[in-house]
Amino acid sequence: MQSHGNYTDIQNNFPGLPPFPDDVPTAPLLRLSLGKLLAGDATECERLFQASIEIGFFYLDLQDSDHGISLLRDADNLFTIGERLFELNLEEKMRYDFSAQNSYFGYKRPGAVVVDKQGNVDRNEFYNVSKDDIMRITDPLPAPEVLRRSRDQQESFMLGSHGIVTLVLNILNDKLNLPEGTFANLHRRQAVSGDQIRFIKAPPQPIDDRRTALGQHTDFGSVTVLFNRLGGLQVLPPGADAEWVYVRPLPGHAVINLGDAMVKFTNGLLRSNIHRVAAPPGIQGDSTRYSLVYFARPEDSVMLRRLEGSDLIPPMEKDQVEEEINSKDWIIRRALGRRVDLGKDIDYEKSAGTEQTSRRIKV
Repeated sequence: MQSHGNYTDIQNNFPGLPPFPDDVPTAPLLRLSLGKLLAGDATECERLFQASIEIGFFYLDLQDSDHGISLLRDADNLFTIGERLFELNLEEKMRYDFSAQNSYFGYKRPGAVVVDKQGNVDRNEFYNVSKDDIMRITDPLPAPEVLRRSRDQQESFMLGSHGIVTLVLNILNDKLNLPEGTFANLHRRQAVSGDQIRFIKAPPQPIDDRRTALGQHTDFGSVTVLFNRLGGLQVLPPGADAEWVYVRPLPGHAVINLGDAMVKFTNGLLRSNIHRVAAPPGIQGDSTRYSLVYFARPEDSVMLRRLEGSDLIPPMEKDQVEEEINSKDWIIRRALGRRVDLGKDIDYEKSAGTEQTSRRIKV
């Protein structure tokens, strides 16, 4: 492994956590190299494109570039900040639940979201931090002191993550033969959007009732950059006989996946795969699971519809009708669609996403 800076890769485990069991079926996701992608390696870029068509998930090895090493350090810092954030008492955290104001930023308590058709609720808490707030694009939102004191660390993580997002978008743009900058210009860092950091905490579940902590869904943005250290994330691979499998956390790597916006932009060519969060497997189930995510969404004013300019994007079918909705309205509908505490009717199926309409088209 090429050495960059002083970051040390822990090959087998994350510090202080029990190992992921070896007897659990896992998703065979491709492992891509950030260093090779940054260098424009043609084979690596093609592998990214194929992963984006077939399952929409892949590992990104961050250890072979300065950009990646910096992002790993930023993630380490934010994991510590996230632990301190969730140590606050519930009353304090609930001061920053802005969902009643039709906002998906701020705090979500455990049990606020329906996770299945039977009406069971989620078993995690999270806090969403707006990119526009941290980048000073909009006025700052009220936040706990631990977040106000760490704005510089959050900004550094956002810059590094958004750089990854832009790289992925540019590679896909090139592979689709779209006009240069088409995707990137829908996701400008300094434009108003729903981009965010999400801090997540999921405590150990009762040993006799370990079930889904976050229900099956697809992400409703464009590109997700995920860091987690304990198992729990599961994907349902394409295919009629597919079964849920865990995504093994890998030290030194991020998990990258595409969201529903990319399905809409490419009329089903790119895949936003269904996934969920279950209890960590084996002895990992006795530990608290923390995760850190950067969600990149299209700019608020972007209309979510098929893009013109690529011969590879399937044409609209005769009876196919695209909903007229912009990114902001669509994301709010999706983000708050399963909340049980807002006094609204919940359409579980509609809030699940567009993954069922993703096509697997070989190009």
